[in-house]
Amino acid sequence: MTLRGRFGKEMDDRAKAYTASTHFDRRLYKHDIASSIAHVRMLAKQGIIPEKDAELIIMSLISIREEIEQGSFEFKEELEDIHMNIEARLVEKIGEVGAKLHTARSRNDQVATDMRLFTKEAISETVTGIKDLQRALLHVAEDNKRLVMPGYTHMQRAQPVLFAHHLLAYFEMFQRDIERFEQCYQRTDVMPLGSGALAGVTYPIDRDFLAKELGFSKVSTNSMDAVSDRDFVIEYIAAAGLTMMHISRLTEEIIIWSTAEFGFVEIDDAFATGSSIMPQKKNPDVAELARGKTGRVYGHLMSALTTMKSLPLSYDRDMQEDKECLFDAVDTLLSTLEALAPTVATLRVKADRISRAAETDYMLATDIADYLVKKGIPFRQAHTIVSNLVRYATDIGKALHDVDLIDYRRFCPDFENDVKSITLESSLAARNCTGGTAPEEVEKALAAARKTLNGKKD
Repeated sequence: MTLRGRFGKEMDDRAKAYTASTHFDRRLYKHDIASSIAHVRMLAKQGIIPEKDAELIIMSLISIREEIEQGSFEFKEELEDIHMNIEARLVEKIGEVGAKLHTARSRNDQVATDMRLFTKEAISETVTGIKDLQRALLHVAEDNKRLVMPGYTHMQRAQPVLFAHHLLAYFEMFQRDIERFEQCYQRTDVMPLGSGALAGVTYPIDRDFLAKELGFSKVSTNSMDAVSDRDFVIEYIAAAGLTMMHISRLTEEIIIWSTAEFGFVEIDDAFATGSSIMPQKKNPDVAELARGKTGRVYGHLMSALTTMKSLPLSYDRDMQEDKECLFDAVDTLLSTLEALAPTVATLRVKADRISRAAETDYMLATDIADYLVKKGIPFRQAHTIVSNLVRYATDIGKALHDVDLIDYRRFCPDFENDVKSITLESSLAARNCTGGTAPEEVEKALAAARKTLNGKKD
């Protein structure tokens, strides 16, 4: 099959190689065949082609799909793309009847439809992968829901929090990611088939029938926009970039926590590697690669945005560049989620080490300042008093609970014996506002997370 009728000579081999996309867009074969089958059924229903021709085309398309899946299909780079490869094979199998497949459509609305079908499928798989990671986080949080750890700001120990509260922060991040992908799905779920090259088609087609056949909830309302819109591609990659950013933050913590200096967790042997020279090493390679691959997805987002930024309406060949960046972003995110969920689920939490860390570095200082506020002292003044107290304790090498009450009173006479009753437990319990780290609030948050994963709503 050739589309060279307009031209006096064959395309240069170098140009053929440069413009060919079969080597990467072949992964759209299922979506292309599905859209072609729906299209042929519509053509027959509308009386545009005979029913017997439609049946033969559909049977042959199913046969071609089997050839591809069995590895016997011969892809030809000179046919440019997956669409022409399938159509050429169809004509080869059944003759001129196969050429009727392209009635009332263009490759422009064909590829737009295939890309939307692919992206909808990718979004569903992505949401499933994120939920698996959330499930792993929830499992570890529930197993350690009373464990107290240092909360950090500026990577310095700040205030005590529950370990489960810390992990649930990531659960929340990933829940926002799910919401973004679900919103992206709604905008992807629009069928462009029937838009033709750019202006619509002259045949009496039934686009609502096509949408139902292909599982789209809506039909596009402007043919020029339909064939040239790649917002849904950019949206997917942008949502993937945010998810990878959240993953990178989580893996950075896992990497830090697994160091000898922290020793908060140990990564399971199945998700770590050794050193080629140092026998004692246990490297967090899965976590490090997840962190590193984040930049790869960021790059695809910039690539997609740049490709689309100056394109006049409607379809331009530049849009061929949307596929590799989308495909790799999908593959990178899905493979990362697949490897990271079990990495998190199998973490060995070193509760003793975490608990000891929570008892140091004057992390109850804010609670002592709040104690003075309850005595009627303005917070800024209380902050200064406790800052001076901490400096004194540091100078004499004592923890705050080991400083004598008489010394407390040197800094403020409002200190009484009950200041010594401020503990990690009381600090946590006091933070019982909605979303706080108090045990009862964290228990509510765990229950809410379980409901979310089970698909239940209040």
